[in-house]
Amino acid sequence: MTPTLNIIGCGKVGRVLGRLWAASGVFELRDILNRTRESAARAVGFIGAGRATTDYAVLRPAEVWMIGVPDDAIGSCCERLAAVGHPAAGNVVFHCSGAQPAAILAASAGRGASIASAHPVASFADAESMIASFAGTFCCVEGNADAVRTVAAAFGRIGARILEIDGASKLVYHAGSVFAASYLVTLLEVALQTYEHAGIPRATALELMQPLVHGSVANVFGKGTAKALSGPIVRSDFGLIARQQAALDAWNEPIGELYRRLAEFAAKLAQKQSESSGTEQS
Repeated sequence: MTPTLNIIGCGKVGRVLGRLWAASGVFELRDILNRTRESAARAVGFIGAGRATTDYAVLRPAEVWMIGVPDDAIGSCCERLAAVGHPAAGNVVFHCSGAQPAAILAASAGRGASIASAHPVASFADAESMIASFAGTFCCVEGNADAVRTVAAAFGRIGARILEIDGASKLVYHAGSVFAASYLVTLLEVALQTYEHAGIPRATALELMQPLVHGSVANVFGKGTAKALSGPIVRSDFGLIARQQAALDAWNEPIGELYRRLAEFAAKLAQKQSESSGTEQS
């Protein structure tokens, strides 16, 4: 029989996963609980299954529970579930936070449930496009063995690539995703501001930097970070670096400090590049 699923906090991630699971017959969607009835109803409409509610007290039993509330509310959500008699012993409860471990579901574990976390490493900003492209997405899981098996199987059936990680390292693990996505975008914004300060219009600066960005990213995934590195650090042009540093400090001290820190990391990466080249030549 198809296992039943309740989703507590059904935002973009819950909607995408709920629709994929419902369409694939992985789960029978039962209750979808959001803070407002309108939001819950929209989630049900998007998924095409489930019953919308805002009331913990009317939640029906389910074999699997997905907690999709914001990170800081996961623990209290489990406590509210426990207060109304959920989950039952033997149920599986999991959340999709990249930063919180499964252990934050302690209130559910206290009722005899098996707990896990499952973090799909992807952007869910556009739900429709994520549904179309979800297959092949890495999903990092950790928690109790029984829950991990159940959750990994559910994600695997909709095309996810499963990777087991250490729950104790989740904060640092998730920071990697923040660097790769949010902070990469932030760094590109800094580059745009630098071009603009030099008198180049923003729209032109975007065109100017596009081949640089695309080429660098392609090289990282084709050759690795060390071999993809270019610029004055690789050429050991330290005089130029010092002059750039002084110019940035005079214009914008925080950007100057960012340049300084990045230069330190780039120098270490350049050393790896140099050592690698030396090994290849020998």
